[in-house]
Amino acid sequence: MSAARQTLRNLLMSRHELLYDRAFATAADYGYGDVTPAMARLFVQVARGPISISELARRLAISRQSVHETVSIACDLGLVELVDEPADRRVRIVRFTPSGKRMSRAVLAVDRRMERELARRIGARNVVTLKRLLSLDWGSEERQRAG
Repeated sequence: MSAARQTLRNLLMSRHELLYDRAFATAADYGYGDVTPAMARLFVQVARGPISISELARRLAISRQSVHETVSIACDLGLVELVDEPADRRVRIVRFTPSGKRMSRAVLAVDRRMERELARRIGARNVVTLKRLLSLDWGSEERQRAG
């Protein structure tokens, strides 16, 4: 099917899956073969800064129980830790351990390598354009629903 006939959502999803699969294929090379897709989604959020289980559940659109289970496994792997929120000791937040920070840097290096490979395939200008377009403000979900 030509690109013009495919929906943007389907095109983005197929390319996302391609990049995601390539990144996961290299995880074992860096010592992170035990990381699951669920953990990877969680780590994207934790990379932005320490975050509560409740907020993770909201952002990932999954139950708190599922998030807690995934966090527990990631804790057992030594990649994240649960600590008390300084402002509210009733709340526990998830943050990277030093090992988790090293993993996050390794993932970033893999992502950069994939970008360079993509630039060789489709051209550096096209990669810059693609990143620019994807970085534009597409509006919040709330605004999109209202519009």
